[in-house]
Amino acid sequence: MASPKITVIDTGYANLSSVKIALEKIKADAKISYDPDDIRKADKLILPGVGTASAAMEKLRSRKLEDLIVSAKQPLLGICLGMQMLAENSEEDLAENSAAVRCLGIIKSNVRIMKTGDLRLPHMGWNQIRIIRDHPIFRDIPDNSYFYFVHSYCMELNSSTIAECSYGEEFTAVVASGNFIGTQFHPEKSGAVGSKLLSNFVEM
Repeated sequence: MASPKITVIDTGYANLSSVKIALEKIKADAKISYDPDDIRKADKLILPGVGTASAAMEKLRSRKLEDLIVSAKQPLLGICLGMQMLAENSEEDLAENSAAVRCLGIIKSNVRIMKTGDLRLPHMGWNQIRIIRDHPIFRDIPDNSYFYFVHSYCMELNSSTIAECSYGEEFTAVVASGNFIGTQFHPEKSGAVGSKLLSNFVEM
């Protein structure tokens, strides 16, 4: 059986190579591209991201990828900022802009600065997730598994949250709605359990 073809969407601001290397380690057929044909023909899509929501969304729109992503029918995995871009709005650049950044609007939730009390930002390092709702992405992944996080903004808990994490407050660690899935953590930096999650996505 042929390996599914995976397109890692090139947002121009993502840590693309590490995601592709992680996929290659699990023998996945992956390519990095922003070509609309590669996105349409892929069996699976991954939307990674680092940087700011405004820059990433501007890049998607300049490459005319926004509507293509929103209308995608194949499974799509957003990673870190890629997950946050699935939300309706992000307050990440609110200090520089008069309004929150409009995101893809796939998940009915917002992204805001984390409320961590005396804990430092960014939330960086290994932390546990609590699975709220079963999903194929969690196959053979124990509840309370540790994953690697690097972020200062979070998606609020919402009806599509399927796993949460705690760092000063509870926030969405994994979200799923239809064919769209997102992880706030970096599976490509999360060792064996991260590889397992990526394998589960590839096999969905």
